[in-house]
Amino acid sequence: MRTWPSASRPCISAGSSGRSENSTASFMRHDTQMTAYPPPPSPSDDAIRTLPYHFGWPLLVGLVTGLAFRLVFNAKPGEPYATMMISFLFLAPLAIGVVTVYIAERRGRQTFAYYAAVPALANVLFVIGTLLINLEGIICAILIVPLFAIIGAIGGVLMGVIVRWTNWPKQATYSFLLLPLVLGAFEQRLPLPRHVADVSRTGYVAASPEEVWRQIQEAERIAPAEVDSAWMVRIGVPTPRAGVTRQSADGRVRTITMGRGVHFDQRITDWQPGRYMRAVYDFAPDSFPPRALDDHVRIGGHYFDIVDTDYTLVPHGRGTQLTIRLRYRVSTQFNWYADPIAQWLVGDLEDTLLHFYKQRSEHRFRPA
Repeated sequence: MRTWPSASRPCISAGSSGRSENSTASFMRHDTQMTAYPPPPSPSDDAIRTLPYHFGWPLLVGLVTGLAFRLVFNAKPGEPYATMMISFLFLAPLAIGVVTVYIAERRGRQTFAYYAAVPALANVLFVIGTLLINLEGIICAILIVPLFAIIGAIGGVLMGVIVRWTNWPKQATYSFLLLPLVLGAFEQRLPLPRHVADVSRTGYVAASPEEVWRQIQEAERIAPAEVDSAWMVRIGVPTPRAGVTRQSADGRVRTITMGRGVHFDQRITDWQPGRYMRAVYDFAPDSFPPRALDDHVRIGGHYFDIVDTDYTLVPHGRGTQLTIRLRYRVSTQFNWYADPIAQWLVGDLEDTLLHFYKQRSEHRFRPA
């Protein structure tokens, strides 16, 4: 039977013992090299890795930044930090784009497509957020969201360039965040430019001038389906319900009533039966109940007004050539953006009114 050497007997010679110790030391050194691990991360690195830098985190920071700006820029027209300022409408979405990319870059390098798309989305979510918490109305939100998305994308790309080619992204972020707040305290001192423009539309109506004239003066019981194709109505302006001319102590007045309790008068200044009518607008303090229209686009307000309207009727064959002309005013520091929108909306409204009077005149509509 094979037995192991006893503990008292040496298993190897002294010479072999030296070789064994050398081999063991060499093996241990080799094993240490094979199993070496990097040093454990510092607490700060570990904390950064656990932050939720997923796709939604930069969006959330951008959204919160935008809502904070909107809460600050909530003053009345003509006061510091009013909403309709370049400081808010242009610099705030720019800052939202900047801070969105700054947060995303802390996770890792992003693409230029990311720099443009995600800040634009952050601004869209910001506008939606103002609707949900009742800071903004649907009319202004629809009109401003394209501008916010574009400026947000510009801000994101700008910040992307800064973080790629400079070493001061944090300082740049703080500067972009402070810029709207600093300028918003002084911008109201700048005079608002006043821009007045005319928009007219002409159409043919297969009815006599007398019939068309009658329909203009007695536009009662307007059904929503008759005017809901107008973009003004689609984006939230109350639907017209009636427009009736009456004789008052001060002359002829055309009273307009709309949904949500909106009402105002058109004071007639030129009256040529069957041929021509011109009217200017009179708004009473209660013409626009609270929340009936966004304060920023209220007719007769600080930034927008309808000055006058005229109707011209010309006999044409067996029918009538009807022309509607409307004069409006816009007063903002960004009329280059506000005026084309106003011109488009007013022109579209006139197209809808032409169709309305055409249908009623050709069918000789009479209110029940």
